[in-house]
Amino acid sequence: MPTSSENLGSSLAEKLLAVAKGNSHTAAPAAAVLWPDKERQWAAAIPALKQSVPGLCELGTFDPPSRTGPSVWLKCAIAGVLPEVQFQGVPVVYLPGVSRAELRAIESCPRDLQPLAELQYRGVFWSQVNTKDWTVSAFLSSKNGGLGLDVAQDKATQEALAQVLSAGVLLDRPLDELKGRQINAEWLLSLLAPNPTRDLLVWMNAPQATQKDWAGVRWDVFSKRAKSDFGFDPVSEGALVAAEKLARREGKWAAVAELYRDSYTSFPEVLTLLRTVQPPQLGLFPDMDLHGPLAGYPLANEQGEASLRYALSACAAMDAAQARTAIATAEKEHGARRGWLWSRMGQSPLAQALEHLARLAELSAAAPIGATPSELAASYQQSGWRVDEAATLAIGAAQTKADTDAVGAAVRAVYLPWLEEAAKRLQDAVKKVGGLPPLQAASDAAADSGTCTVFVDGLRYDVAQRLRAKLDGLGATILAARWTSMPSVTASGKAWCSPVAGLVSGTAEDVEFEPRVAADGKPLSGHNFRKLLTDNGVQPLDKHETGNPSGRAWTESGDLDHYGHEHGVRLARDVDAQLAAVVERVQELRDAGWRRVRIVTDHGWLLVPGGLPKTELPKHQAETRWGRCAVLKDTAHGTPLTFGWDWCKDVQVAYAPGVSSFIAGADYAHGGLSLQECLVPVLELAVAAPAAAAQVTIKAVTWKGLRCVVAVDSSSAGLKVDVRTKPALATSSLVASVKPLEAGKASVAVADDDNLGAAAVVVIVGADGQVLQKQATTVGG
Repeated sequence: MPTSSENLGSSLAEKLLAVAKGNSHTAAPAAAVLWPDKERQWAAAIPALKQSVPGLCELGTFDPPSRTGPSVWLKCAIAGVLPEVQFQGVPVVYLPGVSRAELRAIESCPRDLQPLAELQYRGVFWSQVNTKDWTVSAFLSSKNGGLGLDVAQDKATQEALAQVLSAGVLLDRPLDELKGRQINAEWLLSLLAPNPTRDLLVWMNAPQATQKDWAGVRWDVFSKRAKSDFGFDPVSEGALVAAEKLARREGKWAAVAELYRDSYTSFPEVLTLLRTVQPPQLGLFPDMDLHGPLAGYPLANEQGEASLRYALSACAAMDAAQARTAIATAEKEHGARRGWLWSRMGQSPLAQALEHLARLAELSAAAPIGATPSELAASYQQSGWRVDEAATLAIGAAQTKADTDAVGAAVRAVYLPWLEEAAKRLQDAVKKVGGLPPLQAASDAAADSGTCTVFVDGLRYDVAQRLRAKLDGLGATILAARWTSMPSVTASGKAWCSPVAGLVSGTAEDVEFEPRVAADGKPLSGHNFRKLLTDNGVQPLDKHETGNPSGRAWTESGDLDHYGHEHGVRLARDVDAQLAAVVERVQELRDAGWRRVRIVTDHGWLLVPGGLPKTELPKHQAETRWGRCAVLKDTAHGTPLTFGWDWCKDVQVAYAPGVSSFIAGADYAHGGLSLQECLVPVLELAVAAPAAAAQVTIKAVTWKGLRCVVAVDSSSAGLKVDVRTKPALATSSLVASVKPLEAGKASVAVADDDNLGAAAVVVIVGADGQVLQKQATTVGG
């Protein structure tokens, strides 16, 4: 009987060789085994069988290397007179298209077979007990000379047997897999097409090429399974009908749709095919639900995007209240499309933007609350920043100009009035108290040893919230806020947030807002700023420099402000890319040994699609004019929003009212008086020390009977030695007791001498119980 480890091919070979042995009591061994196969059922299996049965030869066209030839050549080969053909054991002659009966009828035997006919008297037939040829089905099912398996006898199964044998996937099946189950058409076809659901998508992705690749049995099986499993004929109905069925997702096509949803990147052309399918007409109010009838149609999604684009663009002619209502209505109609597959594929940017627009519309209904700058700052830190975040995320979700314009119209309609009101409230509060609160201690925390200050130009408070989330995995973060300098521009604000802010001053001549080194009056240029830092024990670090982590340092990263001035509203789309550079820099500092990182900035910014409103300031009144602020000439009359420069109160700075700009057409600007520009974040990160991987090396394992001596090289403390049958399971321990390592060695004893010679694993266990190293061994050595 065949062993359980055998497959069908080895069992067949074993049966053939068993016939060759014949009866041990006969006087002479069989000259050959004749294998007649009138229906050629086994023909496809012969090449593979020749690998496992060296004595197998075949009647056919002359081809000595493949042990195939006409009857005369086979007769000579069997007789051993052909040097190029040497059989090991008794030859087995496969006779395709020849029946046993033909060989038995000597008088009527075809002339080309007559040389082999006499072998029936010196050899033996491999046939059924009833003298019929072995068919594949008979061999598998017969208990007398076959394998005794349960094989269905219907026509479909018989056809499937021929197909799987021809495809070369039957002989490799293990016998254990065949026993105890019925071998029927469905199971056999599953060998050829184990995943018919995926096969459908493969074909739909490239119908003509796939049919060509699968020509023959593979294609026949695919067609048959498509008809039986999915009610679809790929030949007569074609790819377009398949796309219609996939879009409808009915019956078993739901499984195809689910697989496509999970692996659509593997079938890029299926989307092109689905785009040709017209969605059903559902009237004026189509059902856009997640599982609604339109969810499977890309065209329905594209039509939804076009409808939403029109609705958002229409917000340009609405006031804030009307626009909020329109956005809320659009969210009810289109929000479910974010759950459609097409959204995951990036085909629904407006539906994605709508999520943020709906939040913007809701949050912007109320402006920050407070009568003083501090109260307004607290209100903004609690919830106001989320309005800026929603606006930025909405703008950033759009890619094309048409989408950007539509989203921009909706954002502007609800966001600009909120910005204007928030800015006016802050400006009224600032006018009452004569300016923003005095500078908070900028250098206190930065004065601590082991602190590196990272300056990020233009890190607005809501963007700092995003950065904080990205840094959470590096340690504990605390986000606070403080007022920057007036005006909120880089030349002034960078020194304002630096560790050397107390050593900087300004003069009336510094009209470009660049202060000076207080000690010598030199302009605070890049060179002089770095020198001032160095002279005061702060290491100025260039890109990728990490310095001495035990001291203090200053470095710069990120390019938000420059990017905003250069690209305007595109900044919203690329904020995360800018923050990625900051995160990478902080990781560098952490890896170099810095344990505290303090992230500061000079100012925030305003970003409004369509540009900030324009306000007039006569050129003859301004010494220097920026987008949101200007230095007034001595002869100019101050505006209601005129305050002294924080580095020198003699320099009078006029601010644009509300969120307007002195320069027309600016989408991005800063330097004025608004919570977005003036209330800047301070992000403190206490870096978590990366866990050092324990370096453990097993140097030697020595057995003395049941005692095992283990030598280990490691500097880690608290290590123990165990011997187990399963390395990760402490319950599989074989030793009397686990022993700690002392001076790099430990000696453990196996408790039961029945385990002598057993396979085991020496494991080194850390103080937390985790296996740090292992080595296979044999108990007793």
